[in-house]
Amino acid sequence: MAEGLEQALRARGLRVTEQRRLVLEAVETLRHCTPEQVLAQVQEQAPSLNLSTVYRTLELLQDLGLVTHAHLDHGAPTYHSTRGREHLHLVCRSCGKVEEASADAAHQLAATLMEQKGFISDVRHLAVHGTCRDCAGE
Repeated sequence: MAEGLEQALRARGLRVTEQRRLVLEAVETLRHCTPEQVLAQVQEQAPSLNLSTVYRTLELLQDLGLVTHAHLDHGAPTYHSTRGREHLHLVCRSCGKVEEASADAAHQLAATLMEQKGFISDVRHLAVHGTCRDCAGE
């Protein structure tokens, strides 16, 4: 993780800072998190860090291709690392749990949209809302 961050920052002529490293580590540890959750995690090690710095850092990390976000509800965007496999987000309306699912099914939808509408989809931002297995009682 640190090498990727350092390489990406240096390639753009930017400094590697402790705050940037801590924010990326928090996203990778929390897996799916809002800026407020990142702030709470990072403040354990850097109590002076504020929310506007977290937002700016997340935006930079997204520009660098190290994190991305999805809108899982009507609140703040939820960030996750781009390391690992591409996935969809399954959001339970009952308990709020977020699960990852393979993006394979979405690729079929994206291909259909491309064929019918000429629309190029970004499935990394896709969230499917419904009811999880536990809440459905299965």
